[in-house]
Amino acid sequence: MSELQSMTGFARASAEHRTAAITWEVKSVNGRGLEVRFRLPPGYERIEQPARQALQKRFSRGNVQASLTLSQTDAYRRPVVDEVFLKEVAELAGRLHEQFGTAPATADGLLALRGVLDYPDPGADDEAREAMDAAILETFEAALAGLDEARRGEGAALAGMLLGHVQRIEALTAEAEADPSRTPEMIRARLKEQVARLMDATSGLDETRLHMEAAFLATKADIREEIDRLNTHVASARALIAGAGAVGRKLDFLGQEFNREANTLCSKSNAASVTAIGLELKAVVDQFREQVQNLE
Repeated sequence: MSELQSMTGFARASAEHRTAAITWEVKSVNGRGLEVRFRLPPGYERIEQPARQALQKRFSRGNVQASLTLSQTDAYRRPVVDEVFLKEVAELAGRLHEQFGTAPATADGLLALRGVLDYPDPGADDEAREAMDAAILETFEAALAGLDEARRGEGAALAGMLLGHVQRIEALTAEAEADPSRTPEMIRARLKEQVARLMDATSGLDETRLHMEAAFLATKADIREEIDRLNTHVASARALIAGAGAVGRKLDFLGQEFNREANTLCSKSNAASVTAIGLELKAVVDQFREQVQNLE
């Protein structure tokens, strides 16, 4: 089974740690190399470097965007009342009631005043901050695992399509090899006809020299080498697709070689049937190269 990995994928991972809900969203698209951009809450820039290192251990190509969201919760948060301030505010409210007849103060009204009631962040000290950072990075690892799985799923689908293109390239190569225009009889008849046409149209030509030039052109037009190289490239492509790791660049290079052989086959062709095969081969190679661009 192929272990190819696409550069396209998305994953989300969430966790809770004491007073915060942690959410990472990571998405990846095609890229020439590995490019990573982070979106972090203010004050958490310190997370970027270890998170970047964790990502680089898993992936070698792709344009990756990672976004961290932290939502505060009430869990583990103890309310703290500034009793001195509360007493002062309560006394002031009592005097206002006595002197001006204002409504008497209520407990919920007093506690709602800014500075009376607070929920301090228990993660303000170094130990709590380190624990929070560890939880954030652990959640990021979970998101990266999800992204890895998504990219492998896309890679498996791409592997199937690429193998289909390679199979078609192999079939077209076999058609070109078996084309009747390549049989010795057809080549001999075509050359004889061309030589006769030239001899009838032009006087003073050395017939022996003309036959030698015709034989040379026939040898130059032979597509045996192109067929052999195409078959070799087909085998190499199958081996790469069946393998693992970042083989996108290798397959891209192989696609260029496929295209070169298809172009040469078309330029050497001396029969309409072989030209048609070469043109279809070029179309399939283009599809192959397009899909390869998605691979890591």
